[in-house]
Amino acid sequence: RSTIGREIVERDIVSTKKAPAAVGPYSQGVKVGHFVFTAGQVAIDPAAGKIVAQDVPGQTEQVMRNLREVLREAGSDLDKVVKTTVFLQSMGDFAAMNEVYGSYFGDQPPARSTVEVGGLPLGALVEIEAIALLS
Repeated sequence: RSTIGREIVERDIVSTKKAPAAVGPYSQGVKVGHFVFTAGQVAIDPAAGKIVAQDVPGQTEQVMRNLREVLREAGSDLDKVVKTTVFLQSMGDFAAMNEVYGSYFGDQPPARSTVEVGGLPLGALVEIEAIALLS
């Protein structure tokens, strides 16, 4: 709980069993004011408890499903996303990720940054985090 100006802003933790559980000292998401901030999601299948897909399109599909579940638990959804950050193991996978990613957003996609990183948790090929409006 914080005060911004004269407004008291609550900080609520988001947690759902429909997305992978946090495996460290972080939350799946945090609601603050009119926004929800998600943790970066990798392609862990929540039922299997591990990464099942071994290619970028399959991992991107699972990542987007995980993000959608965290957002829904918070009272939002993918159509309310205003900004994403995509982390790729290799920028050479950009086109494959982008094709799947684009299928989840309509003709007004959110702002996005995409960066290549030296490594991702559990050997993942893609990780995505989001900031979305609450409904």
